[in-house]
Amino acid sequence: MASMYVRRFVTNVHRVLNHSPPVPTNPLLSLRSLFGYSSSSPFTSHSGSDDPHSHIDLSNEENKRRLFNRLLYRSKQRGFLELDLVLGKWVEENIHSLDENRIQALIHVLDLENPDLWKWISGQEQPPESVNTNPVFAAVQEKVMKNLDSHSAPETRATPGQPWVRGWDDIKKGRDGPVTGNQ
Repeated sequence: MASMYVRRFVTNVHRVLNHSPPVPTNPLLSLRSLFGYSSSSPFTSHSGSDDPHSHIDLSNEENKRRLFNRLLYRSKQRGFLELDLVLGKWVEENIHSLDENRIQALIHVLDLENPDLWKWISGQEQPPESVNTNPVFAAVQEKVMKNLDSHSAPETRATPGQPWVRGWDDIKKGRDGPVTGNQ
């Protein structure tokens, strides 16, 4: 009795191993299908290029919902707490009022690297011209700077153009310790 089950198992394994579907020649296509990226995604390209941002499909409510959920997730789950809070809150409040051009501007902001984006938004460094003219970046930066001006004393903040490097050792009081506050 057990030998019949073993024989059936071996036969099935042999069938699976010898009759597996062909492996796709383009591994990127198989990765795209594995992770749910298909031609029906809201980022569809009609120009023939591989740029996923060349056209945004807002033709129906399902595509809008998917796109808004992806953008909201990307803005809240960056892995950089300050940006998660700032960008996530701004996108949550404004995503439904954005037109296609502003959505593309938001995607451009979300594609930026976290350390650079935080330095630019918080005024520690001057952003490049392409970022500085982005309307979404300008709106987020305006909100951050307005909050900084209304909720923190100027003497506790770094000078404009200088990085906020203090924080973990603020308890150290001495010649090189900060005068007040945690940055």
